[in-house]
Amino acid sequence: MTVVAAAAGILYAGAPKDPVLLTVADKPVTLSEFEYLYHKNNSQQLAPQTIDEYLQMFITYKQKVAAAEEAGIDKSQAFQREFDGYRRDLAEPYLTIKEVEDSIIAAEYARLGEEIDVSHIMVAHQSPETHADQRELLNSIRDSILNHGSDFEVMARKYSTDRGVVRNGGHMGYITACRLPYTFEDAAYTTAVGEISPVISTPVGYHIVKVHGRRPAQGMVLVEHVLKLTQGLPPEEAAVKKQQIDSIYNVLKGGADFAQVAAAESEDPGSAKNGGRLRWFGTGQMVPEFEKVSFSLADGELSEPFATSYGYHIVKRLEHKGIDSLGALKPQIKSLISRDERGKMPRDRKIAMLRGKFKVRPVHKNLDQVRSQIEANGNIDSTLLNTFLASEMPLVQAGKKDILLLSEVASEMMVNPNLTAAQAISDFNAALERNIDNAVLEMERVDLAENNPDYRNLLNEYRDGMLLFEISDQNVWSKAKNDKAGLEAFFNANRDRYKWDAPKFKSYVIFATSDSVKNLAQSYLAHNTVAPDSLVPVLRKEFGKDVKVEKVIAAKGENSITDYLGFNGPRPEPKGKWAHYFAWFNRVIPAPEEAADERGLVTTDYQNQLEEEWKAELARKYPAKINQKVLKKAK
Repeated sequence: MTVVAAAAGILYAGAPKDPVLLTVADKPVTLSEFEYLYHKNNSQQLAPQTIDEYLQMFITYKQKVAAAEEAGIDKSQAFQREFDGYRRDLAEPYLTIKEVEDSIIAAEYARLGEEIDVSHIMVAHQSPETHADQRELLNSIRDSILNHGSDFEVMARKYSTDRGVVRNGGHMGYITACRLPYTFEDAAYTTAVGEISPVISTPVGYHIVKVHGRRPAQGMVLVEHVLKLTQGLPPEEAAVKKQQIDSIYNVLKGGADFAQVAAAESEDPGSAKNGGRLRWFGTGQMVPEFEKVSFSLADGELSEPFATSYGYHIVKRLEHKGIDSLGALKPQIKSLISRDERGKMPRDRKIAMLRGKFKVRPVHKNLDQVRSQIEANGNIDSTLLNTFLASEMPLVQAGKKDILLLSEVASEMMVNPNLTAAQAISDFNAALERNIDNAVLEMERVDLAENNPDYRNLLNEYRDGMLLFEISDQNVWSKAKNDKAGLEAFFNANRDRYKWDAPKFKSYVIFATSDSVKNLAQSYLAHNTVAPDSLVPVLRKEFGKDVKVEKVIAAKGENSITDYLGFNGPRPEPKGKWAHYFAWFNRVIPAPEEAADERGLVTTDYQNQLEEEWKAELARKYPAKINQKVLKKAK
């Protein structure tokens, strides 16, 4: 039996020296579980319970769980799927090395304190078959610059596929961490000034990066601006925009309110409505000219008009600040690193430790046999794959236990006739490693549930809570709602509980889309016998979507339409599609006639009765056996 199959049945195992407080349906409940739930429950109560008070409630809770297990709820696919998902989520914090993650986050944060001036040459990714040639091209370009005196900018303009190269010759200016793909960022931050990085790969292509300089981070600024757009305009129209921005500058220099002027004059629709205010921004987030002016100003200072590729601007700097604290940026950095190769490092380090912890070792003889079969076959075709899928040959053991079979690895493999034998063996090796990783992670989840009280108790609580909800719904909540005969019998036996302070109007109100449809519906009901339960389908069949039916019960003053129909109130002013209506099978009644007249209250009371009857049945069926000596320890 492999480790995944062995994961079931461990939730009631107590930690060593964790005494059993009680048994319900022959299942032990440990003292640690009881104390965990007792303290958690009391922390959520305004009036804390004593242990004796809570104990009876806890026993009932466990008896309901026993009933759910007897009903097989825990064996259903839906339950097992939901519970397994929660079990995996709950184990996640235990399956990485937090110190590794924290060190990666700290290193990335440290980079935010420095900005790097870079140029690059990029060759965009094409088909996988061309990747080697593209990498070789960049290697030759790099060699030509470093060893043969070629100019970086000239080579960038000749070879780079980055569209910005026409404008900037490959020079990106200063960049900061957390803005670019990690491999590009890492090349920039680890390459010395004046040097060129080795060839790197990002999701868009291969690159070489040249570092021109480094400086302390500028931080962030908050600005307002006015923009007059010139992008795409002929020179004469752009000249008019220059005159406009100069005029606005003079108005602002004269003391006019910047936000009011920006709202009226700026042609940046996103910021004009906010008085020209932009969001906080840092290095690399604006076009270079705009960034340079914004950071060169003092707080409160107004710039002269200047041009960017968008048009003419005037900027007023409002505030500046340094890089936010590590605590503030940690969630953002954590999310960022989770999307690149660094996100795997804390998990990979943990897996390496777990392989040692569980003494995981490959069965080399069997693995050699599998690889030899692939080599002899020339590939993995459908015949060989089916042979593997049927094989229970162990490939990996933990100690002396088999934890991974050939059939399990083969289930992740596919037939690909284009692969060579060496490539097929490489695919098999990759599938093998993935399965070993998954197996040791599952072993750790099982181990956590057996030996980590915090994890085990929380997992037990969630599992039992799921069972409690389902069995309570079956025996109380949905049962009360769906048992019409039982609900009516309960109402009739307890009529004296349900009194009204004033009579209520009880009726079906038929709404129509026009007065003529209303009259036709009234005539139809006057000349045909229609049972109340059949009213909706009968009218829908006769009049389609031109009528709707609502069953109402309301006291005077609760509803203007029922006041008019039942209590001689004023006719409400017609509104909307359903302005035409009449009452059918209507009367004013002094007290509830049936359970439906007080459905909410009657249903709740009936549920309470079912609950008490069920609790008594549970106590008889699953009597609790309490270890009084252990109970004294809890007190």
